[in-house]
Amino acid sequence: MSKPSEERVLIVEDDAATRRGLCELVRTWGYAAESAGDGAEALTRITEFRPSIVVSDMVMPNMDGLTLLRRLKQEGTAPTVVILTAQASVDTAVEAIKEGAYDYLTKPVDPQRLRIVLEKIVERQDTLREVRTLRRQLRDSGTFGRLIGHAPAMRKVYGLIERAAPTAASVLIWGESGTGKELVAQTIHDLSPRASQPFVPLNCAAIPDTLLESEIFGHEKGAFTGAHERRQGCFELADRGTLFLDEIAEMQPTLQAKLLRVLQERQFRRLGGRSEMTVDVRVIAATNVSPEDAVASGRLREDLYYRLNVFTLVLPPLRERMADLPLLMQAFIEEFNQRHGRSVVGPDAAALAALERYRWPGNVRELRNAIERAVIVCDGQFIEPAHLPPQVTEPGRAHVSGAALPDSSAALRPGMTVDDAETELILLTLEHTSQNKTKAADILGISLKTLHNKLNRLRERGRID
Repeated sequence: MSKPSEERVLIVEDDAATRRGLCELVRTWGYAAESAGDGAEALTRITEFRPSIVVSDMVMPNMDGLTLLRRLKQEGTAPTVVILTAQASVDTAVEAIKEGAYDYLTKPVDPQRLRIVLEKIVERQDTLREVRTLRRQLRDSGTFGRLIGHAPAMRKVYGLIERAAPTAASVLIWGESGTGKELVAQTIHDLSPRASQPFVPLNCAAIPDTLLESEIFGHEKGAFTGAHERRQGCFELADRGTLFLDEIAEMQPTLQAKLLRVLQERQFRRLGGRSEMTVDVRVIAATNVSPEDAVASGRLREDLYYRLNVFTLVLPPLRERMADLPLLMQAFIEEFNQRHGRSVVGPDAAALAALERYRWPGNVRELRNAIERAVIVCDGQFIEPAHLPPQVTEPGRAHVSGAALPDSSAALRPGMTVDDAETELILLTLEHTSQNKTKAADILGISLKTLHNKLNRLRERGRID
């Protein structure tokens, strides 16, 4: 594995032969390497050579490795430190870890182990550099990678992303529909050491139960009717990368149990397969309902919840971060100007007032759709109220989760049961979307699978054809 020339390693070792040997070994792996005979000399060499990694012996004359580590910490110097120690001094090496050393290796040094440690440090430093870039970007323009906003609730999300991204821990994202859960998952992946590997998203609610297991684990030829060839599942496709499971609470409990086993043992079988397969996959899951409520109602297995809940990110709805609306709006205008060949500058005063007044039940997704519509229909430089969706400019107009519904007051009347009202609302929304069930489910704030279940129950009861 070749390393870029800016990755510099300083070897600090009082034994000359060992020092030369380690320097030559590290250079063969593509690093720039220099050496020092003790901690005092190392401080001078660090100032001149500016290494990103220091590999230091623990026991040396003049200044030992632990003292060197403490001096670097006091001076705020940046290199990552790896300690070399004899087996008898492991307790001291553990103390060095507490003082901030990245790792320790026992002598004589295992070359393969050293190489792996150096590669992991480089991956970590790449992540930290990216995070520093994003911090500057956030400070200058209010963005964090693909995410936009500087409201306190979003800054809290960014902080959790920074902490979670460099690790391999599972993450559970909770937020209303349209708040950007997949975008957050993608950002975590992009900031992780797995960024160069696949990011595989799967919406558990959009796939029938009979097919979901095959989508996740794959199947062998002949495993079931229609399985004409072997097919890889999402775990295989995401090997060494990240698997994003959206709407995890819509997955059947039996399948949740199989998912839990994979998370615990990193092994699974394809449907119809006999041999176990081992994978290295980070799982990020998301839900638009409270995870605790999903557990209490039996929709989400408690053991799976605790396994996924290493890091929990709660995404705020747009109505709770309205200070971010101008940033989001401008970013979408620029995006759709480029996509549709337009030159819209922004909203006029009346349109901006309407945008800021509206509560955005469909969250950032609804705002994005509204801005795209406005950019397309706008025939000048400025978006006017007439270019916005009716529910944004007419607060009194009936709407559900961001979509205007025609004459809904005529459909609802005193004396109706809640069941009747729900039926009318579903049918009205389907009519509004020209029977587009995916869009209707989004407007209603439920998953596509839940909408299909409700429609099936209505058919069984003869309420619809």
